[in-house]
Amino acid sequence: MKLIKIILLTAISFGSSFIASAQNSLSDTSAAPNTLTKYEKRNGWKLLFDGKTSEGWRSPKQAGFPAKGWIIANGTMTVDPQKKDQPSGGDVITVKKYSAFDLKFEFKTTPVANSGVKYFVYIDSLAGPLGLEYQILDDKLHPDAKLGRNGDRKESALYDLIPAKKDSTLDKPIGEWNTGEIIVYPNNHVVHYLNGVKVLEYDRLSPEFKQLIAISKYSHYKNFGILPSGYILLQDHGCVVSFRSIKVKELN
Repeated sequence: MKLIKIILLTAISFGSSFIASAQNSLSDTSAAPNTLTKYEKRNGWKLLFDGKTSEGWRSPKQAGFPAKGWIIANGTMTVDPQKKDQPSGGDVITVKKYSAFDLKFEFKTTPVANSGVKYFVYIDSLAGPLGLEYQILDDKLHPDAKLGRNGDRKESALYDLIPAKKDSTLDKPIGEWNTGEIIVYPNNHVVHYLNGVKVLEYDRLSPEFKQLIAISKYSHYKNFGILPSGYILLQDHGCVVSFRSIKVKELN
């Protein structure tokens, strides 16, 4: 009988410790905007936006950050065009290039907004910055949602290439924060997530992907989507869109 009590007490003690450990683990999986959890810090995540400055970002046209067209305030980096549907500050890119990575970001749109997060970006001498695009769009009101093929220009799609597999309930209402994620594995397998749900995946250097490029608007750009590394870009499409909690973990 005494042995049974010892076993029960040990089990209860172990169970309490396990629950406490699990609770501590769960509490370390979320963070305030523009911060990293202890888990993320231990596992190599880095902030790409500190919520206060433009450090780590620049214009593709010059060394510095655009003097107009973007506002950094209240913990967000916001496209703020001077005229609707007309870029004024232009896109911004990371100072550093990336190859294999896990990129997470939050974005908030306004009615009829259009923007995007691009990756494997390079600077074409004529066209400017080009790269694969995680589309950000007001699917209900922006006309671009009805263009392209099979919805490949809707939110979280790989713009003009691969549609996102989702229903309309996955997108948060206009004015609320969405979470986007792009994972590029070392073997060049790529996955897009929207609000924690996988919406598409593809192999970046596969023959099938090259065929998709061949029938897209990017067909005449020689290096589009296939370079070993590139910048990460936030797009100025002349619409008010805010970003925050941009963080990356390199997977090389």
